[in-house]
Amino acid sequence: MIKLVIAFAFVAVASAQLRLQPFRAQPQPITYQPARKVQAYQTGQEIPILRQESDISPDGSYKYAYETGNGIAAQEQGVGGQTAQGGFAWTSPEGEQIQIQYVADENGYQPQGAHIPQPPPIPAAIQRALQWIAAHPEKPEQRLVRF
Repeated sequence: MIKLVIAFAFVAVASAQLRLQPFRAQPQPITYQPARKVQAYQTGQEIPILRQESDISPDGSYKYAYETGNGIAAQEQGVGGQTAQGGFAWTSPEGEQIQIQYVADENGYQPQGAHIPQPPPIPAAIQRALQWIAAHPEKPEQRLVRF
């Protein structure tokens, strides 16, 4: 029994001294270049996987990438449940190349790409109203206490 306690003590000391450095994904833009000419496939037809990579580390970091025969490609790297970054690309039915880059972290999912719709500019009158509201904050109500 004492040997078991000593063994657990050694494991506890060894694991306490192990300091894992947090993984921070560095942006690496996806550059999609089809491995070969993209072929049109019919609905229900099997589409081949041209390339597939996957790596999961004991510290929780991971990365994967794949490319299919119909022009879809994706890659991602990150730390499970904390951060992720990557991108995906595909060829639209019109033959246009679509590419999206993203980061997902404590600030949420943040996609970027030429094909993501952008909001229209804020009208001048609304902008002035927002500036006035910011310059004239509402005064807090004073509560009357009655006994």
